[in-house]
Amino acid sequence: MTGIDFTVFKGSPNGKIVESRTHKESIKPDDVLLKITHAGVCGTDQHHKTSDMVLGHEGVGIVQQVGSQVTAFKVGDRAGWGYLHNSCGHCDQCLNANEMFCPERAIYANSNTDQGAFASHAVWKAAFLFHIPDAITSSDAAPLMCAGATVFNAMYLYNVRPTDRVAIVGVGGLGHIAIQFAAKMGCEVVVFSGSESKKEEAKSLGASEFYSTKGASKLEIGKPIKHLFVTTSRVPDWNLFLPILAPNATIYPITVSQGNLAMPHIPIVSKGLTIQGSFCASRGVHVKMLRFAAVHGIKPITQEFPLTAEGIEEAMAKLDKGEVRYRAVLVAGRH
Repeated sequence: MTGIDFTVFKGSPNGKIVESRTHKESIKPDDVLLKITHAGVCGTDQHHKTSDMVLGHEGVGIVQQVGSQVTAFKVGDRAGWGYLHNSCGHCDQCLNANEMFCPERAIYANSNTDQGAFASHAVWKAAFLFHIPDAITSSDAAPLMCAGATVFNAMYLYNVRPTDRVAIVGVGGLGHIAIQFAAKMGCEVVVFSGSESKKEEAKSLGASEFYSTKGASKLEIGKPIKHLFVTTSRVPDWNLFLPILAPNATIYPITVSQGNLAMPHIPIVSKGLTIQGSFCASRGVHVKMLRFAAVHGIKPITQEFPLTAEGIEEAMAKLDKGEVRYRAVLVAGRH
């Protein structure tokens, strides 16, 4: 084979989406060539739209070619990928199925910046691709590759248990998926939102209780919260939330924002609270997330846009204004 050329969509210094081309000399023995059919749009993509790199890290497509040593995928399979592209395979983190924290990890925006999900094709290592279960459509699978994996990972790794009283702050791109996972795990799911209008939707997704925080100076919710997942783009008013936490509760600030995380000191000490950082899932948990979503019918609420420069611009503009309900998905061949 003489090489592979494919279309990619990159950021640029002025934030405009630029169509470009990427060339790969060949497919290595452990590589897979995917034709991308669907790509989720994530807030992290917004952070990088002024960088000269190919955007997108929630990719789903169809296998077109496999390297000579690849046995896990065959031509025609559906496959997806997320934040992580590669790891060393031999450090303590990798050997403990914790490769997302490998010191040599290859992740979105730090490596392989010549390709991404906003493209016609991609070439990835087979070991870092995921089979898409038959019960999940490719459009629904795309947001699960990052958003779904991120919220499930925090719940799975840090001991959220059935019957735990779990709070989700925000009914948005991450929050609406977190509600579903927590409910299907058997938790009591308490949802907080700045918008009363989201009450019925939160309940339909699995919330046991819903509270509007708009204009509230105190929250009255009955039993205290064991796990608090913050999925809003803005940091919440901690003076509202810390009083409703149980002793030894855990706070998960899942959304990424610049600047410092500032919190009142005394309640953290006096209640023995934990602030738990959590990133995207390593592969073992990612596979479990897909399996769990397939078994329990967990689906993101999506809006579709064309996988073109114009479609990406439109999706990102709506995401920037908070108008996407709740995950944007770019679809190849859609006009």
